[in-house]
Amino acid sequence: MKYLSRRNFLKSSIVSVFGACSVLAGERPSVAEPGPHLEFPVVPRERLAVTTWPFRMYMESPANRWRDPKLPGMDLKEFPAMVASKFGLHNVELLAAHFPSVEKGYLRGLRAAVEKAGSHIIDIPVGATTSFYDPDESKRREAIDYGKKWIDIAATAGSPSVRLHIAGVNGVAPDADRTAESLKQVADYGAQRNVIVTLENDDLVTEDAFFIVRVIDKVQNPYLRALPDFANSMLSGDPEFNYDALALMFRHAYNISHMKDSEVGEGGRVYTVDVERIFRIAEAAGYRGYFSLEWEGRGGAYEGTSRLLTESLKYLA
Repeated sequence: MKYLSRRNFLKSSIVSVFGACSVLAGERPSVAEPGPHLEFPVVPRERLAVTTWPFRMYMESPANRWRDPKLPGMDLKEFPAMVASKFGLHNVELLAAHFPSVEKGYLRGLRAAVEKAGSHIIDIPVGATTSFYDPDESKRREAIDYGKKWIDIAATAGSPSVRLHIAGVNGVAPDADRTAESLKQVADYGAQRNVIVTLENDDLVTEDAFFIVRVIDKVQNPYLRALPDFANSMLSGDPEFNYDALALMFRHAYNISHMKDSEVGEGGRVYTVDVERIFRIAEAAGYRGYFSLEWEGRGGAYEGTSRLLTESLKYLA
């Protein structure tokens, strides 16, 4: 894959600016002030969260294909209390695949468990069934409806945002116009429910950071934002590409990013990043949202998350 266009893109990209104040997820924002309005903490520890992804081997859910039966199981409702006890953090990011049920009764119980732990859900990363840029309109409609479904789930569970995945289509190159047309409908629905839609640089082809920002700039809806991941773009093998991608993504981010110091590529190769440099990139972009600790690499999830917590507090101090 070629990355030669990124510097020209950086020069020509239009950065969108939106306002901020606080409204609960699922409640309609003020008509006079369109856009998401969240209050973000300023204390370093309170800006950190833990995602269920590193703990996928433990999570009990029919949709969780990463469950390791040799390890003790954990229901999603137990996760917030575990994070509060083990790491002293009260923000959690809960993967859609780790929800054992999306029935309203379970979602209300989950919300109650989060509140009992003194915690908050900050995001729900959601997978994909079909692509937002599929040439088949019915497939695009399926992707749009799936995104709206998870916006409804987020509103019930108390999450201010969902992360949607841009799936690929065999033999079809990513199409920014079709993707933007689809995501505009999802973002418009998110605005109605006051749930932000975020896009992550999670795939070098379908979710290339520069492609994502092109889509966001086309849609021009403050409820469609970037979710910068510290190391995913490092899988390109080009450190400067990773840092350029993050500089652009953080300028389009709002409420969440994924903090990690490494990523595992093909063949088990581990790519590392300059964490201090990325925190400075976020600061320079004026980013005020959360950093969700997403350990990737060798060792255990508990030990890895503890290391990321220590690193983050060092550079946020």
